[in-house]
Amino acid sequence: MVATTTNTSRKSNRYLDLRNMLESRRLELMSEVHGKIRDVRADKGKDREPLDSGESSEIDIQEDIELALIQMKAETLNKINEALKRLEEDSYGNCFECGEEISEARLRALLFAVRCKDCEEARELAERKKLFERLDSSTSIFDISN
Repeated sequence: MVATTTNTSRKSNRYLDLRNMLESRRLELMSEVHGKIRDVRADKGKDREPLDSGESSEIDIQEDIELALIQMKAETLNKINEALKRLEEDSYGNCFECGEEISEARLRALLFAVRCKDCEEARELAERKKLFERLDSSTSIFDISN
C-alpha cells in the first residue's frame, strides 16, 4: 500500500510540475502573440511619410518577418494547448511510439514533445534515409537522360 501511495504521489507531483510548465509557457506565448498583433495593427494605422521603393521594400520584409514570428508562436501555442489536453487525458509525457515515459528534461526542453529521445532519433533517421533515397533516385533519372 505504501508503494502505491508513493507512486501516486510521485505521479501527482509530475502532473502538477508539467501542468505548471505548460500553463506558464502558454500564458507567456499568449501575451507575446497578443502584443505582436497589437504592434502590427498600431504600425498599420500610423501615417507614414512617403517612402522610396527601397524603404518600402524593407518595411514590407520587416512586416513579413513579424507576421511569420506571430504565426510560429501561434503554432507553438496550439501545440501547448494540445499537450494540455493530453495531460488532462493522462497521455501527456508518454511516447507515442513506445509508450514509455518521456524524460522530464526532454519535456522541459520541448514542452510538446510526443516521442522519447530514442524514438525521435529513430524517426529522424528514417526521414533522412527516405530523403536520401528520393534524392538518389532522382539523381539516377538525370544520369540516364544524359
